[in-house]
Amino acid sequence: MTGITSQQEQSAFGAAAAEQAARYVRERVGANWRPPVAGIVLGSGLGGLADRIDNALRIPFSHVPGFPVVTVAGHAGQLLVGTLGGMPVVALAGRFHMYEGHDAALAAFPVRVLHALGAPVYLASNAAGGVRRTFAPGDLMVIADHMNLMFRNPLIGASEPGDERFPDMSDPYDRDLRALLHTAGRAVQVPLQEGVYCGLLGPTYETPAEVRMLERLGVDAVGMSTVPEVIVARALGMRVAAVSCITNAAAGLSPVPLNHEEVMEAGRAVASRFEALVTEFVRRLPATSA
Repeated sequence: MTGITSQQEQSAFGAAAAEQAARYVRERVGANWRPPVAGIVLGSGLGGLADRIDNALRIPFSHVPGFPVVTVAGHAGQLLVGTLGGMPVVALAGRFHMYEGHDAALAAFPVRVLHALGAPVYLASNAAGGVRRTFAPGDLMVIADHMNLMFRNPLIGASEPGDERFPDMSDPYDRDLRALLHTAGRAVQVPLQEGVYCGLLGPTYETPAEVRMLERLGVDAVGMSTVPEVIVARALGMRVAAVSCITNAAAGLSPVPLNHEEVMEAGRAVASRFEALVTEFVRRLPATSA
């Protein structure tokens, strides 16, 4: 994106571009289109939920206006429209990361598209390293708050139509939706943790010194996504919930070297519990969640 100003980047991945992408999706669905109760993003190794979406229309990211091709293993790169738990949803099997060379505005652009499609709730998922020492691989953590150590904000530049210019981030992860996740977890017998997520730029994993710093700052899990998406969702007035799959102990907390295959394997191991949780959560959402 060399030579493109922040204002141009915002325009390229702003409200008008999101509406163009949403219009394409609605046209592909045709007469069967129903506004979704939630937009869902599936993180590394968690894409198996896509197979639980009934009557799913699958659209490759490369066909959606404004979406680049996904380059990360474990991300299928598809937008799905269908029903989950009997409720209409739009799901993204994969996401765009800043470490791929994308600007923060593009990393958050799919959330703008979900909003343009009418989703009042944004449900994010990700793979994360466990900083809290009591975490074990396979734990699911409801995100209660986050720290943005990516040092980029997708709202920088000209304000987009419909955005709150200075969005309140005192409760970025909706309290009632967090409670609903716990209710859904109890209903399907999936135990849940809750904690603070920290977004770092990547693509390197953290050093032991960085992990010690994060632990002292009160971070429970660390990853390379989600934060730009949540910022934009809140600026648009969407209600947000998010779940981290703890795939490994962060650097320095385990003698085992970290690698991406381990991340995906942990996601596959927890897949059935994650899918049951999200399905039950969506089933319990009201038809209008705004």
